[in-house]
Amino acid sequence: MSEHSPHILVADDERSIRLTLETGLTLNGFRVTCARTGNEALEAARASSFDAVVSDIFMPDGDGLQVVRELRAISPEIPIILITAQGSVELAVRAISEGASDFIAKPFEVAALTALVRRHLNARREVEQGVLTERVSLLDEFSRSGLVGRSAVMVSVYKLIAYAARTDATVLVLGESGTGKELVARAIHDFSPRAGKPFVAVNCAGLTDTLLEAELFGHTKGAFTGATADRAGLFEAADGGTLFLDELASTSAAFQTSLLRALQLGEVRRVGSTETRRVNVRVIGASNAPLHEMVRAGNFRPDLFYRLSVLTIELPLLSHRTGDIELLARHFLRRISAHEESPLHLSNEAIEALNAYPFPGNVRELENAMIRAAALCSGGLITLDCLPSNIVVARHAAIGSTSSDDITLALATDRPTMEELQRRYLRQILTEVGGNRRRAASVLGLNRRTIQRLIARYNLFTLAEKEETADSETETDPNNSSDEDNIDLK
Repeated sequence: MSEHSPHILVADDERSIRLTLETGLTLNGFRVTCARTGNEALEAARASSFDAVVSDIFMPDGDGLQVVRELRAISPEIPIILITAQGSVELAVRAISEGASDFIAKPFEVAALTALVRRHLNARREVEQGVLTERVSLLDEFSRSGLVGRSAVMVSVYKLIAYAARTDATVLVLGESGTGKELVARAIHDFSPRAGKPFVAVNCAGLTDTLLEAELFGHTKGAFTGATADRAGLFEAADGGTLFLDELASTSAAFQTSLLRALQLGEVRRVGSTETRRVNVRVIGASNAPLHEMVRAGNFRPDLFYRLSVLTIELPLLSHRTGDIELLARHFLRRISAHEESPLHLSNEAIEALNAYPFPGNVRELENAMIRAAALCSGGLITLDCLPSNIVVARHAAIGSTSSDDITLALATDRPTMEELQRRYLRQILTEVGGNRRRAASVLGLNRRTIQRLIARYNLFTLAEKEETADSETETDPNNSSDEDNIDLK
């Protein structure tokens, strides 16, 4: 290998990762030096010149971000790519603000990391090497943003948030309902220099054109019916801060024209006024519909789309966030039980059920499921019985279960009549008590004569005449029962 080949420093305490990276990078034409700790990496960086560094973010001998800072002091322009298994938006912002060039989540493909290294090496050669002069404010404690997840797709989202936070460009956030678009917008604001100024969120779908323009741009007295006084709009209210516009796909062409003008000129005109007012607002737009397709179809202004999508962040479906469901569920339970004496926990079966469910409502549906489960659980343990029936049904379908639990779950999932619901419930209880009438009566709060009538009504016993004959004496007295008084269910 040529001595002119790019020289890469790899730092990771896991031997398998060091070997994998060394082999992969070497086969791709790089020279590689490996270090097992942060201190070894720093010693190597002081002794030799490297073209790039690939390092674990958590080192056994200290904070990996401290290593980043010291590497930056040794070689200010060197690309530093961090490897992490503990992704969060705070970590992304902190890593980039401390001087990391990029980072990638475990597990990763060597080909993906190699491509990342090449991209940064090419960028170093081809573009001027400006360094960030304003560092983004950091969080010392647990998430202010509310974004939780360590999957590779979410780490990519965190990275984009961190980059977006250090600029003042407009941002477009795309994703299905419930994926967390407003949380992303808030995170960008919270980690930006605008964090001390207002964050204003508007749902554009909830207002007519006239009301939406008046809400955003303000209005003068008498501008329309009900405008009894001059009123500043939300653009003015968000001055110096961030304005988040959700559901942009629902807006009309006329409103899109007004919004485009405000973005281009940095000024607004209140409805009914000829006077313009300067505003300093960072706009983040969002849509659960594919705006680029709407542009092609002629249903959304292309110039507004390109103005909004200077930076675009696409949020994944929850079903595509491998490993994040349990993490999110525990996060919601911690938040729900924050003021309770005892924390809430998930049973193993509940975790299996959550992981087996596709969550068409995404993170919002998971949060609602945890709120419901917290309300129904006892003893601080979330079990299958606490989860919505559709989630539990999905688990049984996934494991091919035909147990009596499926009967219980089916009680509510196919919208039976009250008559059918009662029949199924009685059958389930009789199954659980082995056909013992007395125990079934105790569970249901009924006497044995009523139970016997319901058994006959729903034909839930075999050899009925024989059993009726055998029980004729005991059935005349509802207080006279025997543990041997069992029936055979169909």
